[in-house]
Amino acid sequence: MDPADLKSGRLSPADYARNFGDAHPPLNRTQALIEAERCYYCFDAPCQTACPTGIDVPSFIQRIAQDNLRGAAEAILTANPLGGICARVCPTEVLCEQACVRNANESKPVEIGLLQRFAVEGHFAQGGKPLFTRGQPTGRRVAVVGAGPAGLAAAHGLAWRGHEVTLFDAADKLGGLNEYGLATYKVAGGFAQREIAWLLSIGGITPRLNCRLGRDITLDGLLAEHDAVFLGLGLQGVNALGIAEPELPDLQSSVRDAVDFIAELRQNAPEIVPVGRRVVVIGGGMTAVDAAVQSRLLGAEQVTLIYRRGPEGLSASEYEQHWAQTHGVSIRCWARPLAVEAAGGVLRGMRFAATRLEDGRLVDTGEQFFVEADLVLRAIGQAYEAEPAGQAIALEGGRIRTDADGATSHPRVWAGGDCRAGGRDLTVEAVEQGKRAAQAIDRTIGLSPVRHLDKEARHG
Repeated sequence: MDPADLKSGRLSPADYARNFGDAHPPLNRTQALIEAERCYYCFDAPCQTACPTGIDVPSFIQRIAQDNLRGAAEAILTANPLGGICARVCPTEVLCEQACVRNANESKPVEIGLLQRFAVEGHFAQGGKPLFTRGQPTGRRVAVVGAGPAGLAAAHGLAWRGHEVTLFDAADKLGGLNEYGLATYKVAGGFAQREIAWLLSIGGITPRLNCRLGRDITLDGLLAEHDAVFLGLGLQGVNALGIAEPELPDLQSSVRDAVDFIAELRQNAPEIVPVGRRVVVIGGGMTAVDAAVQSRLLGAEQVTLIYRRGPEGLSASEYEQHWAQTHGVSIRCWARPLAVEAAGGVLRGMRFAATRLEDGRLVDTGEQFFVEADLVLRAIGQAYEAEPAGQAIALEGGRIRTDADGATSHPRVWAGGDCRAGGRDLTVEAVEQGKRAAQAIDRTIGLSPVRHLDKEARHG
């Protein structure tokens, strides 16, 4: 067998432009008007109930039908300040569109996600007077740690209400998952940063980048300088395969975490990102699908996604599974990794054990098989790292325990997004959690006396 073939530049510039352009082109004005007319504008609409952020779907669609893009965008962004990114990446097929009443008599619901995208992006393109005016300054200061969907939504909601927000993030760009964790073809054209620029335009939000909790700042320090703290820390830890991996320098680029692979693609031109001819992706979620499909789009000839349980256990939606398969990804279930195999310091592939359920437990069948690979991507989930926030914040199931409004065990700390216990790890749910926490923080600090922070505490 040839040595591992891991390299960049496998395709032509035209191929890269096509493969990593917008996966789903937006509706044009005529298409949007026609699609908007399909809506029944239901009273007490089930699509609105199905939306985690409670967007008034009939209202914004009716405004599109009236050719009122600003009004449509206002209805969306009032409920969901990240309505643009959610229109691109949320599984609308199992949320609002699944609830559409047209499903009862037709096979096709109203394309709510595409209409939402049309309205928000159309408004951004038009510019003009801002939709939201910041409230009168309250003199209250809030620290938001983590600039992903939850943190951005919390920061916007707090600034809207007149509070002064400092937005901390460990990366060199705002956005979190939206900037680093989604497939390039889902957010082509730099849309994540365009939406963030719009969100920050409300004023009152001061970003502090390359600033990590536990390294550059502490929770106690933030509480000394601010009236409240919101934690939108995401999941920084990456689960291990639980098997021995050869400690060879050449394998560091051949066996890697899928989240790092996706982030590298988001921050670089695809033609400089190396990929193997034969790629194995271990996992069954959206990250696994994004890594597998993008491997194919980079020029990999054979991509195999391997999951330890049956197809019904895959956390990637049926739509995402179909998307992977139509891009040439082979999905193989009922197998768990046994060993990473190398020869002469070069990755050769992985050995797997076939599995089955026995009395509700996952067991090996005794069968083993080998899959050749030049690149192995681990996508078996991420974990919350509790240490940076300290022991003052109680956990539940390994994540931060909160009430429905995001309040933690500390009276002046709230949390939301993937670091919070419960939920489905959806972007739109993270936005709702940040939005609700902002409302709760506003109620709490608005009722308490103004904390007079001395100059040293403010700037130290």
